[in-house]
Amino acid sequence: MSNNSSKPLSTKELDREYRAQLAQMTGGMALSSFTTAWVDWVTHLALSPAKQQELRQHAMERATDTGSFVLQALAGEAVSPAEGFAGKAEKRFDNQAWSQFPFNVVARAYQNNQALMREALDGVSGLNPYHAQLLQFAARMVSDAASPANSLATNPELQALTQEEHGQNLVRGLQHLAEDISRTLAGGEAADPGDFAAGKGVAVTPGKVVFRNELIEVIQYAPTTAQVHAEPVLIVPAWIMKYYILDLSPRNSMVKFLVDQGHTVFMMSWKNPGTDDRNVGMEDYVDKGLRAAIDAVSAIVPKYKMHAVGYCIGGTLLTIGAAALGRAKDERLASVTMFAAQVDFSEPGELSYFINPGQLATLDATMHRKGVLESKQMGGAFALLRAQDLVWQPLINNYLKGKRDPLIDLMAWNADGTRMPWRMHSEYLYRLYMDNELAMNRFEHGGTRVRLSDIRVPMFVVGTEADHVAPWTSVYKVDNLVRSDDMTFLLTAGGHNAGIVCGPVHPKRHYRMMTRRLADPHLAPDEWMEAAPKSEGSWWPAWQGWLAAHSTGQVKPPAMGNKTYKALEDAPGQYILQR
Repeated sequence: MSNNSSKPLSTKELDREYRAQLAQMTGGMALSSFTTAWVDWVTHLALSPAKQQELRQHAMERATDTGSFVLQALAGEAVSPAEGFAGKAEKRFDNQAWSQFPFNVVARAYQNNQALMREALDGVSGLNPYHAQLLQFAARMVSDAASPANSLATNPELQALTQEEHGQNLVRGLQHLAEDISRTLAGGEAADPGDFAAGKGVAVTPGKVVFRNELIEVIQYAPTTAQVHAEPVLIVPAWIMKYYILDLSPRNSMVKFLVDQGHTVFMMSWKNPGTDDRNVGMEDYVDKGLRAAIDAVSAIVPKYKMHAVGYCIGGTLLTIGAAALGRAKDERLASVTMFAAQVDFSEPGELSYFINPGQLATLDATMHRKGVLESKQMGGAFALLRAQDLVWQPLINNYLKGKRDPLIDLMAWNADGTRMPWRMHSEYLYRLYMDNELAMNRFEHGGTRVRLSDIRVPMFVVGTEADHVAPWTSVYKVDNLVRSDDMTFLLTAGGHNAGIVCGPVHPKRHYRMMTRRLADPHLAPDEWMEAAPKSEGSWWPAWQGWLAAHSTGQVKPPAMGNKTYKALEDAPGQYILQR
């Protein structure tokens, strides 16, 4: 095997190619990581006779409970599988149909087996905590897959629906399956977004593309008020997603909300990279991305500083750039806002299941082979974190109930994925996630180490309570790393996306917010939670009020672009449409 006829592959390249081929058979998962964790568990369990005895006792108790429940169910009375269960019962079995024999017995046996698996992994002395987490994740995946709710043969609700519809739900399900298989064979193109196509139903806030290079476009949005706040707002979205998650349909558009409140808004739109972009790295994302956008905004609105806003990875990138600007005494930033963005990756949450040497080597090999990480691979990893909600329930709805969930703007955006270049994503995973260089003051940019303590501008940091991607306790760690004397942290209900994109009015949301000064004592996350007052509704108005309070007054709206940064075309531009 060789790259060309004269240069054979090195040992490293051969091993990388082998890993890439193996990953095709394992769905991209590094089985070696789980094997190592299993061996660690078996070894330490063998050295724990008391734990073994406890597990034998638990197994006997669970088996006895299942047997007793069978006898109770055979008596002919309807009995819920949650009745008398030792542990937390599954909510999916709450329906009265699950109280009928034999479905209640199947559900009770499943719950007991699931509980026994958890008990077997808990409290094994000497077991590496990370290995324990990996095995718990694997056990959860197995449990979710084995649930009787996933099968027509063992799910009474599905059987009742099938009888009621005379099997038409299964006919529709087969049609849906055929459509999805056909789409996959055709290249895996996303379903037709219909009314939520970019530039039609979403990403429709009026504006102009005022800058474009090989990595980004910068969009300047048209004002809707006679006067605007003097300091413009520059939004740095994540490049693992298309920017219009912040410009969805008008009622959910953060961009429209800000513009209507009198802010001049600029948005970065990242290119969707292809194989030719394989060697684009973090250095490029800082310089040709963030720094280029800052230069454009400061040229178009030259007399004022700007409020910079970063979402997810975009927030991480923003802190790198803000620290570099602070070190250089560049004072173009008036403030920094971060949405669900981490800078200290020592506790990255459930994504840590995929962040280990074996998994990263497998992922790196896959990316290197193609030059990019495909969006479906990233989406698959996120789906596994919530397999019941994002994998099994959609399968039941689509193929057994024959029901397609009605498309909404957030779903259409979620299906419009992006790729990531090999070099950048490898650097991001190894340097930030694996080695935590940014928090440890070891991350270098332009030959100089980036120190987050060089960030001294006012900051507004948002975390979400149910975030599986960037846990709020991890997001909160930025407070210990920067030297802002005006630090506001806000915790809102919801997850990584739905918690951020909640519209200006949301009756099912609440938030806590508190500001600290450098002289104030640092609060641990649980102390902060107890001290921060709770407010009902969306957090957007609170943040907008903070932006207004950190602005210097009202001025006439700036022109759309200038002689150097000319308006190239209407928003949303070209990069957002790249598939």
